[in-house]
Amino acid sequence: MNLSVLLFAGVSLILVGCTGSTGHKSDEKYYLVTANTKLPYWQSAAAGLSSAARQLDVKAETVGPEAYDAQAEQAAFRDAVNKGAAGILVSAADPNLMKGDIDDAIGRGIPVITIDSDSPASKRLFFIGTNNREVGRMGGNRAVKELNGKGNVVFYVLPGQENIEERLHGYKDVFEEHPGIKILQTIDVKGDPTVAFDQTTSLLDKAKDKPDAFICLEAVACREVADVLDRKKATDKVVIAMDTDQGTLDWIKKGTIRATIAQKPYTMTFYGLKALGDLHLNKLPSLDVKFALQSTSPVPVFVDTGTVLVDKSNVDAFISAQNEEKTAK
Repeated sequence: MNLSVLLFAGVSLILVGCTGSTGHKSDEKYYLVTANTKLPYWQSAAAGLSSAARQLDVKAETVGPEAYDAQAEQAAFRDAVNKGAAGILVSAADPNLMKGDIDDAIGRGIPVITIDSDSPASKRLFFIGTNNREVGRMGGNRAVKELNGKGNVVFYVLPGQENIEERLHGYKDVFEEHPGIKILQTIDVKGDPTVAFDQTTSLLDKAKDKPDAFICLEAVACREVADVLDRKKATDKVVIAMDTDQGTLDWIKKGTIRATIAQKPYTMTFYGLKALGDLHLNKLPSLDVKFALQSTSPVPVFVDTGTVLVDKSNVDAFISAQNEEKTAK
């Protein structure tokens, strides 16, 4: 073999990227796209993504706005597509807004899996996350117990987000069986904790019908709600939270938040990236297929990563388990 052939072979290897022991190439890059990257929930998800990337020996990056912004999330998704992503995990803050972009990525041969919040009308391959309607039923049953079946309830929500809507449906399923519970209103917190603080203050100071229970269907509101209740010595109120940032856990230990529902964002992205990696190595004939209608589909419709209810009885054990995991890693 002459020198020119050897040089050509070497250049070819550089151009295509080196293949590691996992079968993946060094130039593969995957993306996690979210609408609020600084939220502790999404930092946990980013850790799961990084862990899976190390195992697969691929590149992975979490992108999106630092504060809740559905349109900025859309822009980050488009940028990942235009950069030639090997695969994308996305939590669709606005499922309708994201639908066209997800469909475009699928059309370009880029596998897309939704996590945490789905875009079910899009061509995404499948959804990994929480059974959110069941989360609502879990929280609803706890709220009924805490209220003894009677009281006024306020919800804190992000309207239009698929996972939030499903949780609200779950709560309503339970409350329909308890006519003594009345939903006063749902508050759009806009992903901003100060909105939750101000709205709770106003409810306690000005509302004619005072809430007996404050239920948060997203992660940022309930620690603010608890702060307001603590300041106003309203210790008889029921607060049911969502997710497990440190502030929420601290208020559970103090007794102001009665319970929260913990999801598994780390698991969502860890499993999700493994699935994307497999789809990259074992390419399907087409991504633009209605897999949900196929009895022999190569992909699932929904992967439930599970939840756990955390209250004062198990919060210390929950925190201890999280700390043990961090030490192990």
